[in-house]
Amino acid sequence: MFFNLWRKKSFYGFVFLAVMLFWLPASQSQTRTSAKLDLEEFSGCTSIMVGRLASTDGSVITSHTCDGNYRQWVNIVPHRKNSPGSTNKIYERKMHTATPADIRGLILKGEIPEVPETFAFLNTAYPALNEQGLAIGETTIGGRQELYNPEGIFMIEELERLMLERCKTAREAIKLAGQLVKEYGYGDYGECLTIADSQEVWHFEIFGAGPLEKGAVWAAVRIPDDQVGISANIPRISEINLKDPDHYLASENVYELAEEMGWWDPEKGEPFKFWKAYSGRKPFSIREYFVFSQLAPSLKLDINAEELPFSIKPDKKVSVQDVLRLYRETYEGTEFDMSKDLLVKKRNSEELVKSPVVSNWMSRDWMNMINTLKPGTVSSQRTIAINACAYATVIQLKSWLPPAVGAVCWFSLDNPALSARIPIFAGVTELPPGFEICGQHGYREDSAAWIFRRANRLAILRWGDNREIMEETIRVFEEKALTELPLVEKKVLEIMKSKDLANEPFTVTEYLNNYTGDFARAALQKYRELYQYFWTKYSRGF
Repeated sequence: MFFNLWRKKSFYGFVFLAVMLFWLPASQSQTRTSAKLDLEEFSGCTSIMVGRLASTDGSVITSHTCDGNYRQWVNIVPHRKNSPGSTNKIYERKMHTATPADIRGLILKGEIPEVPETFAFLNTAYPALNEQGLAIGETTIGGRQELYNPEGIFMIEELERLMLERCKTAREAIKLAGQLVKEYGYGDYGECLTIADSQEVWHFEIFGAGPLEKGAVWAAVRIPDDQVGISANIPRISEINLKDPDHYLASENVYELAEEMGWWDPEKGEPFKFWKAYSGRKPFSIREYFVFSQLAPSLKLDINAEELPFSIKPDKKVSVQDVLRLYRETYEGTEFDMSKDLLVKKRNSEELVKSPVVSNWMSRDWMNMINTLKPGTVSSQRTIAINACAYATVIQLKSWLPPAVGAVCWFSLDNPALSARIPIFAGVTELPPGFEICGQHGYREDSAAWIFRRANRLAILRWGDNREIMEETIRVFEEKALTELPLVEKKVLEIMKSKDLANEPFTVTEYLNNYTGDFARAALQKYRELYQYFWTKYSRGF
């Protein structure tokens, strides 16, 4: 122990400096890796979790906003059987490719033995849902810089991919991740995965183990079935009880590494808190506080407290509509409202109501101009919904239905407060072609991402005029999906139970592919029409 302590403390400063100088080339300036170095500026991704007894219908929910310049193309990787002796290649820099076939800039980090059979999965930038109904959300949480070790082969997105390819349950996924990073190393910064199946949802946080060890340190806490959790770019796991493996899991080095590095001293009698040891930052900010306060106002939480509860029991059960609503939040009507001093009176039906004349997604130039004219008018709170969002998922898992139809990803591209959600079922095997084209590398009219983005950007230029149009568009598509979902589920069950499959017009896969494809095409067409409408409306100037 004393040798390890001396060894690590004596050399960490020198090794870490070497890491920064020699292992991070300047060419990474546009990649996710280097973006994480400035952790104080990093504010992407929000994941909300709902236990099955906390939801209105008994489903488990996990979710994710992929906020930042990450790839927007999405496809379904098929179920496959693998040859004996084959390997699975592990890459870095998959986050910025333009299409599924784009291999420019990829770095092969290593290869691991393949398994005989792998599951199909929804291949978003951070892989999201497999055919067995295993779902994952993600947020980058940073942690202490000293923990970073690029020698490990796994970036978080590749770890997620293997979880979905190989696992059926959240517990299996966590244990697999622990085994893989112990053997092959973790080469990413601090990450949180919110891993769910139809029975439970877990909050999993992982960091490197430092430049002298290529492994990882991690902990996972199960969200109580009657509670809600959240991760929003800050380590949140507090005290852990490894004598209760039904609710807590962790790496073997979870206490030792913190003690060796001087981040926790058990002799002082202080309890071990995972976030305090491996982050040192306050374990929540405005997003965690706002979501918990919205769902459990009776708790009267204090935003100035040192720590919030890790998870909370909501005052009333939470529906998937509630979660979708939270992902559209800009704190309007609260003390955190960025545009509260920029209101215009509008007539809605027979009443005059106040509506923001500009949106909470205005550019920095707009904010600076307004604050120059009237200092202090616009604040710069980080809202849950932002324009910088690449895509967003809310994944609902229903234990009483087969995963093919009982696991559904409510998917949107661009700002989740402006784009309609598209239901993508675990049984879907294909998506319309435009979904396989990223919108981050240049303007392309055949990219689904741009079809949403261009309408959304025009809408917010005169938000006071256009918010009702956008909100109504989202409402119509959301209600359409929620109304039709029971019918889709019923039809899938009928097909599965049919004794005369030869006379069924569709297989389950064909039926779900048709439904999701038709829904997606209807949404794309609507946003094409909105884009044309706004250009016509503003053709003579804004």
